[in-house]
Amino acid sequence: MNVTIHRRTPVIVCHCKVVNDEAVTRAVDGGARTVSQVCQATGAGRDCGSCVFTLKRLLCQHVGLARDSFVEVEGAAS
Repeated sequence: MNVTIHRRTPVIVCHCKVVNDEAVTRAVDGGARTVSQVCQATGAGRDCGSCVFTLKRLLCQHVGLARDSFVEVEGAAS
């Protein structure tokens, strides 16, 4: 019996800094609890800012908290 294990391909969430969803998960696992902390840990969200909402969604999903409880990115492009 052959068992095939399918690994999920990481998804790039910040194209400016080429940061993927696995990097965001590692940042949260490492203690990041705000979008600003995720941005500091990964480098995402520092240029055009278009990834900030995706970062926020991933953060909310990973820690299971209400979206409204997170601080927005200070100094992010808008």
